[in-house]
Amino acid sequence: MAAFSFNKLVIFGVGLIGGSLARALRERDGVSGARTVVGVGRSAASTARALELGVIDAAATFDDPVALRAALAGADIVLLAAPVAQTQPLLERIAPLLDAATIVTDAGSTKSDVVAAARAALGSRVAQFVPGHPIAGRESSGVDAALADLYVDRNVVLCALPENAPRDVERVAAMWRASGAAVHEMSPEQHDRVLASVSHLPHVLSFALVEQILGSPDAALKFSFAAGGFRDFTRIAASSPEMWRDICVANRAALLDELDDYTAVLARLRAAIEAGDGAALEAVFARSREARSGWQAGGSKTGTDDASK
Repeated sequence: MAAFSFNKLVIFGVGLIGGSLARALRERDGVSGARTVVGVGRSAASTARALELGVIDAAATFDDPVALRAALAGADIVLLAAPVAQTQPLLERIAPLLDAATIVTDAGSTKSDVVAAARAALGSRVAQFVPGHPIAGRESSGVDAALADLYVDRNVVLCALPENAPRDVERVAAMWRASGAAVHEMSPEQHDRVLASVSHLPHVLSFALVEQILGSPDAALKFSFAAGGFRDFTRIAASSPEMWRDICVANRAALLDELDDYTAVLARLRAAIEAGDGAALEAVFARSREARSGWQAGGSKTGTDDASK
């Protein structure tokens, strides 16, 4: 694990994602400095539990300009760990309060919209913003679910801007590596295409299956007989509705492409089932099983990606 030092980290949204980073930087080896963590929430109640658990040292509310200015003064890094639709309002509010040396990054699950929001909110100061996305999570949400090892062996994607200083990108990368993560770089567009396929689409399908059953006249009976397969497939439907609403809207172009491709596969399977074509079904199932087994053997970690923050 690479060494990392910080004096003051400010986290907007001290839930699972922000809280886990705070815990990792406090509790894992290889991190030095004052290591002061300030949490900023919509209300005092939203950060009270984080204070009680010792995840943060101090708290401020978004609507208290005096406390917010004090929170941001002298900050090394600011992390936005809030739903992506809040990115531009947050950046607009903090832009006049940022020190010139403060680096701002985020944990949003979409990146093209976040970059556009940063450019609109920060203007000529957009170089201070390094877009990022830790691909990790749990079914449980909130700061009580935060883990110091949540990011160990998980991927974090940075989508560096042309304006970013290489040293600032490396500093954000070092922060995530200190939490145990592996850091990769992609363009915002590539990130959104990839995540639409392997994260956003699975969440939509999981929510959709539960919705389908809820709409049936014998929903209660079906739920009473649901077992392991249903539990595994719908596990991620326990994630934050607010967050996934924002992700689907923000990444709708890439997600619609994935939905169209998935619908085409479903149509092929439906035709094979209707025709009683067992050979065609088995060929698809065998190919999928082999690919999934190879992915699992390659070191994938179980758990929810992009769970409630």
